[in-house]
Amino acid sequence: MSKRKALSSNNRTYLAMTIPIVILFFLFNTLPLITGAVYSFTNYRGYGTFDFVGLRNYIDLFSDERVLHSYLFTFKYAIAGTVLVNCLSLLLAMGLNSRIRCKSLLRGVYFVPNILGGLIVGYIFSFIFTYIIPAVGKAMHIGFLENSILASEKYAWIGVLVVGVWQAVAMNTIIYISGLQTVPADIYEAGMIDGANPWQKFWKLTFPMLLPFVSINLILSTKNMMMVFDQIMSLTKGGPAQSTESISYLIYKNGMDGGQFGFQSANAVVFFIVIVAFSIIQMKITGKKEEQL
Repeated sequence: MSKRKALSSNNRTYLAMTIPIVILFFLFNTLPLITGAVYSFTNYRGYGTFDFVGLRNYIDLFSDERVLHSYLFTFKYAIAGTVLVNCLSLLLAMGLNSRIRCKSLLRGVYFVPNILGGLIVGYIFSFIFTYIIPAVGKAMHIGFLENSILASEKYAWIGVLVVGVWQAVAMNTIIYISGLQTVPADIYEAGMIDGANPWQKFWKLTFPMLLPFVSINLILSTKNMMMVFDQIMSLTKGGPAQSTESISYLIYKNGMDGGQFGFQSANAVVFFIVIVAFSIIQMKITGKKEEQL
């Protein structure tokens, strides 16, 4: 009887902890997703009445030049950001995992960007790009630095990319450090006996052991880069001339302020499918690589 009572008590505790979490997840995640999917089949403007229009919003998405441009910008930004974030974070992780002084302090310092909010970081860098760098450029007579990069239709996306990468590197570095600490020392000893040079040690010994962590970081960084919003909101607001308008920002701007709630809900559904598809493709590719190794 005592065992049954203990089991029953454990079940009640488990349910008391689980049910509120499930309810909150449904209310703040699943329900908005379902509601948005329903509105994507309407001409809802965010207020007033609406009518169901079937698949018209989805059909119009593929003929809207502004939407297509936002997808192109987002893909360009995500590809460049994912490559830079993973290369830089892997280099930092290897440096911070080596035998150096103040290793723990440096790890904490490099993790600070991940603690700061995206909007806060964006406003700080906006001040740097708008006032500090042009002032330095004028003082040193460096022509291409005299004007803010955020005012350039051609190069503004690079300023947004710098901020996004700077902030994203922190978390990926921690994950790579965790992966490096799982690599057995015996492997490196065997490599030294075989006469492997530093590059061979990394490519033939370290990298294969890190592949599961590379898979995680690729998926996370691609997803985060594709959903870029805070940096654009604080740095460029989609400008100049809509040159840095990402999908997330377009959905927010035109959905909330532009009276296109139904249309942008359809855009959000398509965007959700695209992100899921990218994640599945990445997992399959990296999964095959892990099996081969």
